Amino acid sequence: MSKQAKFNRDEVIEKAKNLYWEKGYHATSMRNLQDVVDMRPGSIYAAFGSKDNLFKEALNRYAETSAENLADSMAQETTALGGLKRFLRNVTICNKGTAPSGMCMIVKSVAELTQNDSPDLLAQAKGILQTIEASFANIFQQAINNGEVSTQKSPAELARYFQVQLIGLRTYAQVTNDINAVEKFIDDIFKELH
Repeated sequence: MSKQAKFNRDEVIEKAKNLYWEKGYHATSMRNLQDVVDMRPGSIYAAFGSKDNLFKEALNRYAETSAENLADSMAQETTALGGLKRFLRNVTICNKGTAPSGMCMIVKSVAELTQNDSPDLLAQAKGILQTIEASFANIFQQAINNGEVSTQKSPAELARYFQVQLIGLRTYAQVTNDINAVEKFIDDIFKELH
């Protein structure tokens, strides 16, 4: 008879995600993980195989949560651009004080990880960014089909532009308390898209 796990895997991944998001991969020690997820290192290794594997699951959880946020934003609006604008507001303004870090966990990971010390982790984080950009491209294709956006640029170009703006604005929103300035930047981004 096999032993039942005495922990909730989803809760452990969620707690680890928040810790990695706050501190970054390298600054998160096994001791930090042990304290936050309330498991001994041996149990963490038995359940996840390694610190890297737990980090990969945390990255995936972050990506899933972001995808859900995007889908919810899209569902609450009648236009594709309205959904994207709602999403941008959610991640820059609405969640500013509640997230473990104001910076996107994936972008933070790409900035921190190197090809030398973490090639698998870096590749996974880059892959997630590409998936997110592809999601944006699909939304921009909808916007083009609906006549919301000019056909002068391809959905891929628009998605890349939007992702760069999202990354920059999200970072800027963390260093300012001027919500009006952030709101104006959001409006300006969408003026550029028309």
